Amino acid sequence: MGEEKISPLAGKPAPPSILVDIDKLLAAYTEVHPDPSNPLQRVAFGTSGHRGTSFDGSFNEWHILAITQAICDYRLKESVGGPLYMGFDTHALSKPAFKSALGVLAANGVEVMTSKRGEYTPTPAISHAILVHNRGRDSGFADGIVITPSHNPPDNGGFKYNPANGGPAGTEITGWVQRQANDYLAKGLAGVKRVPFAQACAAATTHTHDYLDAYVGDLGNVIDFDAIRAAGLTLAVDPLGGAGVHYWAPIADRYKIDLIVVSEEVDPRFAFMTVDWDGKIRMDPSSGYAMQRLLALKDDYDVAFACDTDHDRHGVVTRSTGLLKANHYLAVMIDFLFRERKHWPASLAIGKTVVSTALIDRLAKKLDRRLYEVPVGFKWFAPGLADGELGFGGEESAGASFLRRDGSVWTTDKDGIVPALLSAEITARAGRDPGAAYRALADDLGSPLTDRVQAAATPAQRKKLANLSAGEIRLEAIAGDPVTRVLDKAPGNDAPIGGIKVITEHGWFAARPSGTEDIYKIYAESFRDREHLDAILDEAQRVVDTAIA
Repeated sequence: MGEEKISPLAGKPAPPSILVDIDKLLAAYTEVHPDPSNPLQRVAFGTSGHRGTSFDGSFNEWHILAITQAICDYRLKESVGGPLYMGFDTHALSKPAFKSALGVLAANGVEVMTSKRGEYTPTPAISHAILVHNRGRDSGFADGIVITPSHNPPDNGGFKYNPANGGPAGTEITGWVQRQANDYLAKGLAGVKRVPFAQACAAATTHTHDYLDAYVGDLGNVIDFDAIRAAGLTLAVDPLGGAGVHYWAPIADRYKIDLIVVSEEVDPRFAFMTVDWDGKIRMDPSSGYAMQRLLALKDDYDVAFACDTDHDRHGVVTRSTGLLKANHYLAVMIDFLFRERKHWPASLAIGKTVVSTALIDRLAKKLDRRLYEVPVGFKWFAPGLADGELGFGGEESAGASFLRRDGSVWTTDKDGIVPALLSAEITARAGRDPGAAYRALADDLGSPLTDRVQAAATPAQRKKLANLSAGEIRLEAIAGDPVTRVLDKAPGNDAPIGGIKVITEHGWFAARPSGTEDIYKIYAESFRDREHLDAILDEAQRVVDTAIA
C-alpha cells in the first residue's frame, strides 16, 4: 500500500521547466492522428466526457471531428431539434476544439449558440442556458457541448455532451456516441461532414447567446444577495484563470457586494499557479497546494473562494479554518440549505456519492431528509435535480449544485459559482463563517477523518475489482467494528459503483480501480481517530487483495 507521494514542488510557484509548450501542443492537435487500433487513442467517455492530451494522441482534431459528428447523428436519431449551446474554457486545446466542432455542426445544419462576445463560458452557464430554453417545452429541446478538461493540467483537453436535461450525458448516451465516434476514426473520418471555421461562423445556423448576462442576471434567484450586502462582508475570489474570469466583476456590480477579484489573468500555461501535490499544475480549488495565492489572503477577507478552470468546482477559504475540505463544506451547505430554504418542499432528497463523507448520512437523518447515494459522477444527480426530486447534489471532489430559492431547478451540471457565493450568504445569515459552521456540525454529529491510498493492480485485477459483488466479500468486522453493510451497487439508484464499499457504525472504506493506471484506490473514513483510520486502510487492502487475487 502506498500513500500518494508529495512532490517537493507542491505548493510552490510553478518553475519554467514544467510549463507546457503551447505552440507544440497546438501543433500536435492537428498533426497527430490517433491510431484507432490503440485503445489509449480511441474515444473514451469517462465520468466527465472524453479527455486527453494532443501530445500522446488522446485528444486531437480527429477525436473532436468524430465525436461531434456522432453527436449530430445522435441528435438526428433522437429528433433533438432545438439549439445546441456550446462553450469552451481557458485550456489551450479548448478553442481549437471549439473551432473543429463548429465546422462539423454547421455542416450538419445544427443551430448553434456561441458566446456573444466570444468569451470563455463556464460549464454552469451552459447548463443554465439549456434548462431555461427547455422550460415548459414539449418539443424543440436544446442540448449542449462543454469543451473543458475541468481542473486537469494545462496540456489536457476535454469534450463533453449535455443532453436536454442540462447535465452530463448518461452512459446510455455516451456509450452510443463513443461507439459511433470510434467507428468514424476507424474509417479515417469517412462520413464526417465539415466546413471551414470561417464558413461555419457565417452560417445561418450559427448564432450568439449572452451567457454571461443570462446567468449573472438570474443568480439572485439562487443566492440571497440582500443578506450578503446588508452584512457588509468583504469578499475575494480567485478565478484561477478559468472560464468565469470575466463573470465575477459583473456579479459584484449587479448585486452591489464588496467582492474583489484577486486576478483576471488568463494564461494557457497557467504559470501563475502554485504546483499541486504531485508536481503538476492543476487548477483544483479543493487543493491546498494549488490554492496558495488565496490562502495567503485568508485574513484579509470575511470569506474568500475560488473556482476551477470551467468553474464547475469550488473552494472556500475562511479566517477560522483556511481552506475547507470539500466534504466538510458539502455538509455545511446541506445543513444551511435544508434548514433555511423555506420554500423547498419537504420531499426533497439530499444527493451524495458513495465516497462522500458519512457525515452527510448523519446530517440527513437529523434533518429528516431522504438520502440519495449514487456512484461517482455528477450525471447521476442530473435527473433528480431536473425533476425536483433532489434539492442538492454534491461530490467529494468539490462539485455541487442545488435548486433555486423557490425550489425549482437551477443547473443540472456542477456549478462552482453558486456554492462559492453561498459561503458568503451562510456567513451573512448565520453570523459565522463556513469553517465555524463545520466545527459546530462536527461537535454535534462527529468529526470524521478521511484518507485515500493506492496499491498496484494488474489490468485483470482492476477488471475483477470493478465487477466485484458484495457476496464475494466475507467480512464480519473491520478495525474492530462489526460490518453493517457491504455494497457493490449504490443504495440510491442501484447502479454499480465499479468496486466495493464496506460500512461499519464508526467508519467505512471503498475500493475502486483506476481507469487509466495499473492501481486501485482505497477511500476510507473514521469517526474515531487516526489510529482507527489507519487500521481501516490496512485491513481494507488485505480484504481487496484477497478478493482480486
